[in-house]
Amino acid sequence: MAYPVLSTYRLQLRGASAGDAFTFADAEKLLDYLDGLGITHLYLSPILTATPGSTHGYDVTDPTTVSDELGGADGLAQLAEAAKARGLGLVVDIVPNHVGVDQPERNPWWWDVLRHGRQSAYATFFDIDWSADPDGRILLPVLGSDDDTADLTVEGDTLRLGSLAFPIAPGTGEGTGADVHDRQHYKLIGWRNGVNGYRRFFSITSLAGLRQEDSAVFETSHAEVARWFHDGLVDGVRIDHPDGLTDPTGYLWRLRELIGSQAWIVIEKILSVGEPLDPSLPIDGTTGYDVLREVGGLFVDPTGVQALTELVDAAGFDYSGVPDLLHQLKIDAATITLASELARLCRSIVGAVGADHPQLPHAVAALLAGVGVYRSDYLNLSALLPAAIAQTVAAEPTLAVPLELVSAALVSAEPAARLQQLCGAVTAKAVEDCLFYRDARLVSLNEVGGEPEHFGVSAAEFHRSTHVRGRLWPRTMTTLSTHDTKRGEDVRARIGVLSQVPSLWAEFVTSWQTTTPPPHPATALFLLQNIFGVWPADGQVTEELRARLHAYAEKAIREAGWHTSWNEPATDFEDAVHAWLDAILDGPVATELTGLVVQLEPHAHADALGQKLLALTVPGIPDVYQGTELWEDSLVDPDNRRPIDYAMRGAALERLSHPKIRVVRAALHARRDRPETFLSGEYRPVLANGGAAPHIVAFRRGDDVLVAVTRWTVRLHHDGWGDTILPLPEGIWTDRLTGARFSGTAPAGVLFGELPVVLLERSDA
Repeated sequence: MAYPVLSTYRLQLRGASAGDAFTFADAEKLLDYLDGLGITHLYLSPILTATPGSTHGYDVTDPTTVSDELGGADGLAQLAEAAKARGLGLVVDIVPNHVGVDQPERNPWWWDVLRHGRQSAYATFFDIDWSADPDGRILLPVLGSDDDTADLTVEGDTLRLGSLAFPIAPGTGEGTGADVHDRQHYKLIGWRNGVNGYRRFFSITSLAGLRQEDSAVFETSHAEVARWFHDGLVDGVRIDHPDGLTDPTGYLWRLRELIGSQAWIVIEKILSVGEPLDPSLPIDGTTGYDVLREVGGLFVDPTGVQALTELVDAAGFDYSGVPDLLHQLKIDAATITLASELARLCRSIVGAVGADHPQLPHAVAALLAGVGVYRSDYLNLSALLPAAIAQTVAAEPTLAVPLELVSAALVSAEPAARLQQLCGAVTAKAVEDCLFYRDARLVSLNEVGGEPEHFGVSAAEFHRSTHVRGRLWPRTMTTLSTHDTKRGEDVRARIGVLSQVPSLWAEFVTSWQTTTPPPHPATALFLLQNIFGVWPADGQVTEELRARLHAYAEKAIREAGWHTSWNEPATDFEDAVHAWLDAILDGPVATELTGLVVQLEPHAHADALGQKLLALTVPGIPDVYQGTELWEDSLVDPDNRRPIDYAMRGAALERLSHPKIRVVRAALHARRDRPETFLSGEYRPVLANGGAAPHIVAFRRGDDVLVAVTRWTVRLHHDGWGDTILPLPEGIWTDRLTGARFSGTAPAGVLFGELPVVLLERSDA
C-alpha cells in the first residue's frame, strides 16, 4: 500500500568525489530498515547536479539535471520504484534561491554570462548588479588582492590563476593575462574590498542568487522538478530559504501550480517567537524550527535562570545588555559584512525617489536592526514595518528624513524586495552566526529559530501553540534535528539538564576556570557546555572526538567574532583556545566531566526520549534526521553530516532493547496504523493532578491516542511522584511501548514505572 506523507527520514546524500559516498543506491539499501522503523517517506537532501565533491548539495551548478554522482535520473527512478514497491515515497529538498559559482566552469549558466555579459541568454537569470562597476562589468571578489590580476595567464579560451578559471569573451584573447582581463565582461577584485557584483546567499560569494520572479528562470530551473511529479517519482518538496527570493509568496504560488495540489510543500521559514506563518501561503507548513524550540523548551527548568544568568555575567557577558548587543550586531552585519548589499539597496532607493541623504545607509541599517523577523512583507505582517519605522524614529529622531525616503521608495518593487532580502541576511548573520556563539547562559537554547532570552517554554504556551498549529497547519513538518541545527537533539537534551542543576554546574565551572584558566572566560563557558554535551560517559577521549572538538572550537570562536574571525584569524588567540581545550581534555577536568556526565545521564536520556516522543506525535509530519533513532552526539555542520552506522541501527531495530529506537518505532508505527488520528485528530491537553503534576506533559490525539512524558527529573528523582495521578479518558488504554494496560486514574509512579514516556492507545474501541 502507498501511504500519504505521515513521516519522513532525512538522508544526507554525498557523491563519490565527496568521500564517504551515500548515493541513491545506498539509500535503496536502507528501504527495508526504514520501512521496519515505520517511516513513510525518504527525505532526500538536494539531488540536482552540484559542485563536484559537495558534501551537502546546496551549491547546485545545474538545476536541470539530477546529479550523476548520486546516480543520475535513472538512479532516482530506481530508488522511487523500489520505495513504491514497499509502500514508501520520496520527498526532495530543492534550492530555488541560489546556485554554486565557486568553480565557474562547472556552472554552464554562470560561465555563459561571464563569457558574453549582458548578451548572454542567461544574463537575466542572475541578480547581477551591473551598476556596481563604473564600466558595467560584473565584480567578482575572488582574489586575495586587486594586484593578483597581474598573475593571470591565458590558456586557450580561459583565464587562469591557480585553481581559478574564467572564460574569455570571443575575440578578446590576445595579449597578457592582465590585458585580456581588462577586456572581459567581469572584473576580478580582492575580496577585502567589500564589494560584490551580484546578490549572494547571505555573505557567501560562492553562491549567486537566481531571479525566480522571472518566469523564464522559474520554468527553466524547475523543469526537472516538474518532471518528478509528472512521472510520479516524488510526493513532496522542502524549499530551501524562500525568504531570500525577491517574491517568496509569488514563487510558492507558481510552484504549487507547477507540481499540483496534492504535493506536500514545506518551507525553511524561520519564525520568531510569536510570529505567525502567513495562512494565505499555498503550502503545508514550515520545516519545523518553531516546533523544535517549543518541544525542547518544555524540558528547560525555569528555576535555573537566575543562577545561570549570574554565572554568565560573572564570566564577563552582561546578559541584561543582550538587546543592545543584538542591535549593534545587526548594524555591523548590515554595514560591514553585507556592505555591498546595503550599498545596492541605497542606490535602489535613491533611484526610486530621485533624492539622497547622507544618513541613508545608517537609517536603513537602524531600521533593519529593529525588525524582529526575517522579512516583513508577508501579507499577515503588513503592520510590522511601519511599527519598526516608528520605533527607529523614536530612538533616533534625526533619521526621520532619510526614513521618509525609504518609505517612499518602498512603493517600488525593487527597493521593497531588496530591503526584505537584506533584512533576512542581516538577521541570520547577527543572530545565528554571531550572537548564538557568544551567548553562554544555556547554549541548548541557541538554536535556529530559537530566542535564548526566553528561558524555556511553559506547558501553557506549549499546549496553546500546539493546538493552534494543529488547526492551521496540521501537515507542517516537526523536527528536533536538521543539517542546520547547532547541536543534535540529544546533545541539547543533555545540556538542558544543566537548567535543573545550575548551582552544581556553576561550582564545577568555577573550579575548572581556576585549575585550567581559559584565555577568555565567556568563550570557555560557551565551549564547556558543548564539551559536556558530547562528552563520552566512559571518559575515553578518542582522537576523532579530539579533532571534532578542536574543529568545533575554531568555528565557534570565529563565528562569535570576539577575538578572531573568518576574515581576520587571530593566530595567538586561536592557539591559546586550542591549548586550553587540550588541557581540558587531558587534565583533571576530564575526570570530573566524566563523573558529572554519569551522574546526569539518566536525566538527559529521559529528556531526550520525552522530546522525541512529542516531536513524533504532536500535530504535524515528523522528520527523523538521519541516525537520531539512537543516541547521537552531533555538533554543528559538518559534524552533523558524518556517515551513519546503519548496521548498528538495523541490529538495534531487531532487538528493540535501546529505549530511543523503541520510542521512534512505536510512534511511527502508531502513525501508520492510525493515520487519521495523527493527520486530523484533535489535540487536547490532559492535565495531571498531585504534587508532582508539573513534571508531566500530556495530551490526546483524537479519541484513541494519549501521549504523556516526564520532565525536570532531577528534582523528581529526589522528591518522588507522591500522590500524582494522570486521569485517563474512558476506556482501556494500552502503552504501545511496554504493553501495560491502564484505565480510570493512573498513578504516575506506575504509569512511568519502566520508561519516562508512554504512548497509550485505546484498546477497547
